[in-house]
Amino acid sequence: MLQILELTKNNIMATRAEGKLTDMDIEKIHPLIHAILDRKMKVRWYFEMENFTGWDLPGLWEDLKMDTAHANDYEKIAMVGEKKWQDWITQFMKPFTKAEIKYFDLTQRDEAKNWIGSN
Repeated sequence: MLQILELTKNNIMATRAEGKLTDMDIEKIHPLIHAILDRKMKVRWYFEMENFTGWDLPGLWEDLKMDTAHANDYEKIAMVGEKKWQDWITQFMKPFTKAEIKYFDLTQRDEAKNWIGSN
């Protein structure tokens, strides 16, 4: 399940992932991305993962397509999680985007929120 968080405003898109993400979950964020891009701004994404187990196959495919299509549209991505593999995903993403990407532990939520909103 993907939940849109209240932190979402201006050019910040904030989501919380729990359980397994599907293609329907990924499609929820397309309008958010395009609303930011329509205002001629780069996307800053706060992506929190709690009890997150990954993607089902259609969800993974949709996520890869979206990430490829918007690779140059991101300015910053804060990955906030609780597992070592989530930190690994963060490191794996870095060569595929010009965005500044940083991993935070769930205990560092406030730090991540401050970082995603800072210049």
